[in-house]
Amino acid sequence: MARSPTPKGITLHDVAREAGVSLITASRALGNPTLVSKATIERVREAVERTGYIPNLLAGGLKSKRSMTVAGLVPIISVPQFLPTVQALTETLDGHGYQLILGQSGYDHGREEKLIAAMMGRRPDGVVVTGLVHSPRAREQLRSLGVPVVETWDLSERPVDMMVGFSHLKVGSAVAGYFLSKGWKRLAVATGDDQRAQQRREGFLAAAGREVPTATVPAPSSVALGRRALGDLLQQDPKIQAVCCSSDALAQGVLVEALARGLRIPQDLAVCGFGDADFSAHLRPSLTSVHIDGAQIGRLAAQLVIDRCNGKEIASPVIDVGFRIVERESTAS
Repeated sequence: MARSPTPKGITLHDVAREAGVSLITASRALGNPTLVSKATIERVREAVERTGYIPNLLAGGLKSKRSMTVAGLVPIISVPQFLPTVQALTETLDGHGYQLILGQSGYDHGREEKLIAAMMGRRPDGVVVTGLVHSPRAREQLRSLGVPVVETWDLSERPVDMMVGFSHLKVGSAVAGYFLSKGWKRLAVATGDDQRAQQRREGFLAAAGREVPTATVPAPSSVALGRRALGDLLQQDPKIQAVCCSSDALAQGVLVEALARGLRIPQDLAVCGFGDADFSAHLRPSLTSVHIDGAQIGRLAAQLVIDRCNGKEIASPVIDVGFRIVERESTAS
């Protein structure tokens, strides 16, 4: 059955009348919901659904200089560790009337510049970036936009504006210290080639106090790449005792390959991942991993953007959320 055409000529006046509120209240409920009650917001949204009203966001933006959108940049949306951040970011922004526009950089700094330039043309009210913005040109682009910018999933002494993350060097150092505390001396690293993963490797080597066998794979990592990485590592040292992996997907591949070769986990080979993805606890053996509260990162980043947009002073523009190692069967004594 063919759908009825969308009603034409529906205006905000119609929505206000349908909701039983004034025109200004309807406008605030859609454009600045922090100024009205939750009950009123719900009435206006229901009226929008009933009438089929489609807000003219461009016209509203020209009047208020607000687009009510926030641009989000992630390397790859399918990477499990970033999903809680994106979800929390979306939900927190939506609760304050903002919508998230998402772009994927694909671990490519050149593509990151193009994405930022494209999003600037849409005049977002804020920008949230996964990782650091490394390109000097991209950093200048963001500063010239004059809106709140939050870099996440990393820490730096020179943020573009604000930051919510943790130290990748400290993560690597902590995993190496954990391995050494177990008495394992023949260590190895399976890592992606992206900058954050390489920082974790640097931290691992610094804590280990020496070079260790390393297998580097292209980001984003996968189970197949993990299997290949372990094969590479065993060629470098057939007697390695523990492998630090730059992601849980890579670690899963290492587990699969180890079991296929008849290695016992963790008696013959211990494995630690990064990101503490949902599947990590349900593997057999279950996977030890570095837990990052990605949802908290998303909520805090969104709140920084919202507070800055509302003219509030930011007491802590750089927030370290920390991390913790969750021990499971793949490294258990």
